Amino acid sequence: MKVLVSRLVQAVMVAILIGTATFIMMRSLPGDAAWRIAAGRYGYDNVDAAAADTVRGELGIDGPALPALLQWLSDLARFDFGNSLVSGQPVMDEIVHQLGASASLALVALLLSLVIGPPLGILAGLRPGGMLDRVLLVASTGVKAVPQFLMALVLIVLLAVHLRWLPAAGHGELRHFILPGLTLALGLAAVNARITRDAMARIADMPFWRFAQWKGLSERQTLLRHGLRNVSVPLITYLGLQFVTLVEGVIIVESIFGWPGIGHALVHAIFSRDVPMVQGTALVLGLGFVIVNSAIDLAVRRLDPRVAG
Repeated sequence: MKVLVSRLVQAVMVAILIGTATFIMMRSLPGDAAWRIAAGRYGYDNVDAAAADTVRGELGIDGPALPALLQWLSDLARFDFGNSLVSGQPVMDEIVHQLGASASLALVALLLSLVIGPPLGILAGLRPGGMLDRVLLVASTGVKAVPQFLMALVLIVLLAVHLRWLPAAGHGELRHFILPGLTLALGLAAVNARITRDAMARIADMPFWRFAQWKGLSERQTLLRHGLRNVSVPLITYLGLQFVTLVEGVIIVESIFGWPGIGHALVHAIFSRDVPMVQGTALVLGLGFVIVNSAIDLAVRRLDPRVAG
């Protein structure tokens, strides 16, 4: 209960800080916000000074900032994110639609990373200093050092252009998930593998591991009965930190692959100076971080033998 109350307080603070920070930053950007919003509505080729003046008068963009911020915070207390300045649609409706696409992509990436990284880490941790351990160290370091936008371009050129195995862009079919999901997953898998390897090597050197094998259990039985639960604790703990990396990657990857998710929408909202959309999107991402960390705290309390008993 204390964890939930603490996370609830944290969520409220995150909502206020993110809303205020995004509002101030969007107001501080150079250029004519009315022109940008008009361009987002009508297209850059169709916008002119008259259209910008119409938007400026309609939205009251040049009005005082403090009342606008207080109004947004008041609406937020009623779970009202306002309307998009570009489309005129409720921000919450647009976010719900986009969040589904982003969540599905993030889930695919997370599952792929867990399929790739931890099994390799366990095998390397069981034989520290072996060939697999050395190869994994070099490979994971190299993959983690590659920026995600470059990883995306390499995979597009290799798998979509040269080999023609996968589409370079698109949405709606299972094959469209593979390239963006793999782009996100490889960096996560590189870190997952090293964390799992270090945890497995440490656990395999503990007295309870040797005692289990002294009782006659095979290495596989010892791993299944005693190892996996202990290895999962640091891995799950790190998933909270990986969520930040995943969100940052989603914004980049969605823009490259044209994925209709919340990251792609956030980039367009920033360019269009759509303040309510930016505030709502950033708020949802921030609250998502709080929710994921709360779930991880509860999972660790359940899995850690020192806590769960």
